[in-house]
Amino acid sequence: MSGALDVLQMKEEDVLKFLAAGTHLGGTNLDFQMEQYIYKRKSDGIYIINLKRTWEKLLLAARAIVAIENPADVSVISSRNTGQRAVLKFAAATGATPIAGRFTPGTFTNQIEKEEQAAAEKAVTKEEFQGEWTAPAPEFTAAQPEVADWSEGVQVPSVPIQQFPTEDWSAQPATEDWSAAPTAQATEWVGTTTEWS
Repeated sequence: MSGALDVLQMKEEDVLKFLAAGTHLGGTNLDFQMEQYIYKRKSDGIYIINLKRTWEKLLLAARAIVAIENPADVSVISSRNTGQRAVLKFAAATGATPIAGRFTPGTFTNQIEKEEQAAAEKAVTKEEFQGEWTAPAPEFTAAQPEVADWSEGVQVPSVPIQQFPTEDWSAQPATEDWSAAPTAQATEWVGTTTEWS
């Protein structure tokens, strides 16, 4: 980064902050695309990230973010627990939109009507309901006749009530096609009938 302002140069204080935060520590797996950002590998297999390259990429990201007119159009996302606090702090400081936790697929690609989105974001406040509530005017305003007794003037057809014969269900018909006799007849019941009533 030759020719850059002194303000944008990495200082010892910045390096100490990186080291305190553990920004320089990578994982044990190395992807071929990350090789250019690795400084060394420790004896325990942990890769150490090059802080100079990290600083350059941070400046590039800062320039891209500053170029966006509306800070709310910048989304800061972290689904990992270790990054969620940083996301919330960055969003609070810059006015960006934080997404900490689970990222909902389709958040950026699904089309939402502007009115629906505004209605979803609008919070219902108590001030909206402090006035006296009045019912909307009914669409049908013709006077309805008063009826004192609704059964008056209504004819109910008289249908004879059908009587079903009462049968003794305990008596079972004799059938020849049953292979075994019933296990219990109603007359053989030994329990008390007061339990059932």
